[in-house]
Amino acid sequence: MGAIRERMIEELELRGLAPATKRSYLTCCRLFVAHFMKSPVQLGTEQVKTFLLHLMRERKAGPSTVRVYLAALTFLYRYVLRMPGVVDDLPYPRVPHRLPELLASVRSLKFRTILTTAYAAGLRISEALRLRVTDIDSQRMVLHIRGAKQAKDRLVLLSPQLLAMLRHYWVEAKAHGLLLFPGGLGRPVHIDVIRRAFRATVNEVGFRKRVTLHSLRHGFATHLLEDGTDIRVIQSLLGHANLQTTAHYTRVSTRNFHRVTSPLDRLTQGQSPALP
Repeated sequence: MGAIRERMIEELELRGLAPATKRSYLTCCRLFVAHFMKSPVQLGTEQVKTFLLHLMRERKAGPSTVRVYLAALTFLYRYVLRMPGVVDDLPYPRVPHRLPELLASVRSLKFRTILTTAYAAGLRISEALRLRVTDIDSQRMVLHIRGAKQAKDRLVLLSPQLLAMLRHYWVEAKAHGLLLFPGGLGRPVHIDVIRRAFRATVNEVGFRKRVTLHSLRHGFATHLLEDGTDIRVIQSLLGHANLQTTAHYTRVSTRNFHRVTSPLDRLTQGQSPALP
């Protein structure tokens, strides 16, 4: 980029951007120019769109990565080249903020199905990994969880969407045998493999909340509570022996607070309460 690069360095310094941001912006713009082998002055909106689509389709870049490239190109055209019209109408890719959206971003069909199963049924990830084909009861729409914590078996709900996803996975993966999610040597996929895949997805899409594999089970419980499900039903689905454990999972949910009427409001409905 030559002279343009020097001007960009000056503009970055004038605005006090962090060193890491400066390096990132310069690298993004250099790769953009190298892609077309032309000066950015000769390129316009259509070329920027083409490049961003190339990142998403060919290089499989996640939304957060594409956002960085777009931010760099916006800086280049707006503050360095003074050609803001090139980038003014370009939308920033949406970064997932909720667990279901995050799960949809997992690239591997097998890993996506494992993680979605854990979330959809409120399972520990180890329980999801140990599932067998015979544990799927599509007649009663339940999953059999065998040998769970404290060696207890339990039934959990099997949603129609999850059942459809499991069937799709089974056909597409050409799976066979007893294990629903086989890894190798007759064993399930190892939990460390799933942990790495989940962390890679979280980093790639720029998911803002701190999440772990256990967040899937926590999210299941919290979302059920927000939908008005009785906490004792949630306790049974999670397989908790103690209700206090379930209460710990759901304590962060406040969405339903506005639906609750204070006893004071019920007593004084239709009249102003007397003040002392």
